[in-house]
Amino acid sequence: MADNIPDQDLDLAFLYEIADGADDFIVDSIAMFLDQTPQLLAAITDAINAQDWVVAAQASHKLKPNLGFFGMPWCQATIQEVEIACKTGAANPPEIIATFNMVKTMVNKNLIELNKIKIEKEANL
Repeated sequence: MADNIPDQDLDLAFLYEIADGADDFIVDSIAMFLDQTPQLLAAITDAINAQDWVVAAQASHKLKPNLGFFGMPWCQATIQEVEIACKTGAANPPEIIATFNMVKTMVNKNLIELNKIKIEKEANL
């Protein structure tokens, strides 16, 4: 599965482009991501721990487009690997766990950055 973890996997160019200068849209979008993403990560973690591969695949699938929207292509591609591995019978659970943990670590790092950006933008509204 995924190798070569990037130092950074967060590019908000697409978000800024569609926001077209509307900081309130950026703040609202980030707030929604900050709210939903930890819940999805927890759902995937719980499902993997319970070896409920169907739920793990479903939650991974739900998280995937959000990662793309927020410019996290490595995380998006890697969570897709987790999704596919879970959908196809989870032949190697330790590999799924290791791969998901890499995604979770990167996404959690990005959540901290996104919260900083949100706070900065809110201060200017």
